[in-house]
Amino acid sequence: MTADRALSFINELLWNAVIIGGPILGAILLVGLLVSILQVATQIQEITLSFVPKLIVAAAIMIALGPWMVSLITQFAISMYMTIPSIGRPGL
Repeated sequence: MTADRALSFINELLWNAVIIGGPILGAILLVGLLVSILQVATQIQEITLSFVPKLIVAAAIMIALGPWMVSLITQFAISMYMTIPSIGRPGL
């Protein structure tokens, strides 16, 4: 296996991680921003007020997008397992 091929696998792995984690992190970021604005406007400094909405949104996103995320991870794992036999052969 050449270094280019290994870097290609790592690149594909990182892009899959970004694609899978992006919707959850984006939603949590948006909810955190909205809750922070609400806390500044009302001067309520309760720690659970920032944590619980983010937890609920993360759970809802994972329930909604869970099957798609699992299928993406499964496709990546299958493609990695299918390349195992060709790793040891030079020139492929």
